[in-house]
Amino acid sequence: MLVEAKAMTADYWHEIADRIAATIGATAESHDCEGRFVADNYGLLREAGLIGAAVPVDLGGNGMDYRTLCGVVRRLGKGCGSTALAFSMHCHQVAVAAWRWQHMQAPTDGLLKRIASENLVLVSSGGSDWLQGSGTATKVDGGFRINARKIFSSGCQAGDLLMTSAVYDDPDAGPTVLHFALPLDADGVTILDTWNTMGMRGTGSHDVELKDVFLADAAVSGRRPQGQWHMLFHIISMIAFPLVYSAYLGVAEAARDAALEAARRKASTGGMIALVGEMQNSFWIAETALDAMIAEAEAGGPGPAKTSSVMTGRTVTGRAAIRTAELAMEVAGGAAFYKGSTIERAFRDVQGARYHPLQEPAQRELSGRLALRLDIDG
Repeated sequence: MLVEAKAMTADYWHEIADRIAATIGATAESHDCEGRFVADNYGLLREAGLIGAAVPVDLGGNGMDYRTLCGVVRRLGKGCGSTALAFSMHCHQVAVAAWRWQHMQAPTDGLLKRIASENLVLVSSGGSDWLQGSGTATKVDGGFRINARKIFSSGCQAGDLLMTSAVYDDPDAGPTVLHFALPLDADGVTILDTWNTMGMRGTGSHDVELKDVFLADAAVSGRRPQGQWHMLFHIISMIAFPLVYSAYLGVAEAARDAALEAARRKASTGGMIALVGEMQNSFWIAETALDAMIAEAEAGGPGPAKTSSVMTGRTVTGRAAIRTAELAMEVAGGAAFYKGSTIERAFRDVQGARYHPLQEPAQRELSGRLALRLDIDG
């Protein structure tokens, strides 16, 4: 049930997130150890009204503002990185749809109303598709037949709609990426049990196979040239990545806090104090870079320069979050090396920050091209 408008403050939502984080933190180790999807945690998110909280009030949601949403994801990440990361994939799809409706009058209101009224969970395949897209769309009477295998589909076991794409070899326009939503219970859609990883083991980021899935012409929500930057992806870059990296900052924060607790039980030698100071420096860099990313998203104005700035923040935040967890291992000492340690799990979970687009070499190329006033499409 949605909360009353009078309760819609950042403090209110952050308090809810902190309570949920305490609960899911108690089961994070077992989900990690067993590689088991955090299904029960999604139940908590639904009960708290978080699934549709960022939907605009006019469309039935609570109108949670963007910065507050990032704060919710960060707080969840302190308790369970897997829950926060999987949830961030839903959150950014909602936030992008809301931004497009509010600023571009895009026809996303139907989807947003359904999210608010039905508690629909969205699953993204964008990180693995990115500009190229993947899979094939073959024209048939009344629509297309979709064949694809979508990797890194975080939260798919709790999902209702897969927000994805496929490539259509348009006889006039050439290779064209079609964007669409597919019900995860549609004929031909199969979740494959493929997620067995070093970290973020509870995200359930399995492959989703699409085999001869029918897509009606009317269900195609967008078309764009394959492999080229498009305004849609500047919007996604601006909005999605501060949310995703909020999860990683939460993971790094949990490692930092656990390391400080361990350090306070030890003798405060000069070496230990300096090591803690270095850890604090790394966490400050991560926190400051993420705050800059959030501010960029709040300011709007999607485009190449905005994308470059946010993606630079993505690189810096990710590096610093990983370094924070590394230093937490050193501060805490040998106890952090054992399975079951919050820091050991955080160290593995935070490594996932390396793998979201734009990965660092691609980010550097984009930023370099813009600085040299070169075509960003190469």
